[in-house]
Amino acid sequence: MIEDYRPGSFLLTSPRRAVLATGERQIVTEPDPDELAKRVTKLLVDSDTPVAVGALPFDTDAAPHIVLPEAARWSGPLPASPREPVGAAVSVEPVPSRAGYARAVAAAVDSLRAGELRKVVLARSLRLTMAAPVDVRTLLANLVSDNASGFTYAVDLPCASGRRTLVGATPEMLVSRTGMTVVANPLAGSIPREQDPEADRAAGESLLASAKDRDEHRVVVEAVAEGLRPFCRTLAVPAEPSLVKTTAVWHLSTRIEGELRDPGITSLRLASALHPTPAVCGTPAAAARSTITALEPFDRGFYAGAVGWCDADGDGEWVVGIRCGELTEPVTGPSTMTLYSGAGIMPASVPELEVTETSAKFRTLLRAMGLHLDG
Repeated sequence: MIEDYRPGSFLLTSPRRAVLATGERQIVTEPDPDELAKRVTKLLVDSDTPVAVGALPFDTDAAPHIVLPEAARWSGPLPASPREPVGAAVSVEPVPSRAGYARAVAAAVDSLRAGELRKVVLARSLRLTMAAPVDVRTLLANLVSDNASGFTYAVDLPCASGRRTLVGATPEMLVSRTGMTVVANPLAGSIPREQDPEADRAAGESLLASAKDRDEHRVVVEAVAEGLRPFCRTLAVPAEPSLVKTTAVWHLSTRIEGELRDPGITSLRLASALHPTPAVCGTPAAAARSTITALEPFDRGFYAGAVGWCDADGDGEWVVGIRCGELTEPVTGPSTMTLYSGAGIMPASVPELEVTETSAKFRTLLRAMGLHLDG
């Protein structure tokens, strides 16, 4: 299926299936969650379009980008393929610098300890100027091979001139709906993987025992459960987290499952209700957003948003838009790839360790691009 990907297409793969959507029949940019879900459902029901695809931005006041494609097709899980190089970077600009990010974390910790926040997620970026155009198909194939247990995605974004594509491999499902069953799987609390198997196992065990990380995880699980309860007749929330791993980091994970009260509640409406969770924003949400605006020297755009699909029955799957990069291809001039990485900051956070964690998270894209950079 990846071989059929073309610039402007939408791709989302999971361990169970993959969907590729091409063309644009209609675009919906309504920011109000209820109106967005109603408009998309009506357009799907009134047409022969099988599915709507797209992305929600991090800022819930900004316009989403939901596309009714010309065509869409499904397949089972995509197989791994031999890795191929993607391209070289002629320059790398960290925004902010590692030291600047550490200072931002320290400032956030002061606010947390003063009781102004319970948790905030701070991100940093690497802006790569590429030596040649990036082959997104090759990048996607490498990401699928590296992240078989996660979700690989590419989504076309609005662009005044040229093309913008968000591409990544996230370990985190925001929400899925199949019939009346709803599943969410928040991840929060993480630690870098180790090359030595014994040290790696110990790192996972230390994460599972970490009071700081379990507190961080609990904040997210509570928020996701509260977001789903108004829509669900029943909701099962495990009392303890489990461990999941990517190629770069260990995560604490909790799978939450519920039964909908109303079959009219679509996966898109559920995604809008949950997004952004404290896993990418913080809590209280308003104070966390204010802190992010004050301390992050860039606009997140669709980074830390949600990427997914919804069909006419309301079924669908939405993932958290992390472990990603935004590829910008102007009409003239070099292509750039801006990679993003964030960490959940708690009162017990140590700035230098959060720098190390975000560096580890950059590895998902850097490895897939074949780049050996110190993020």
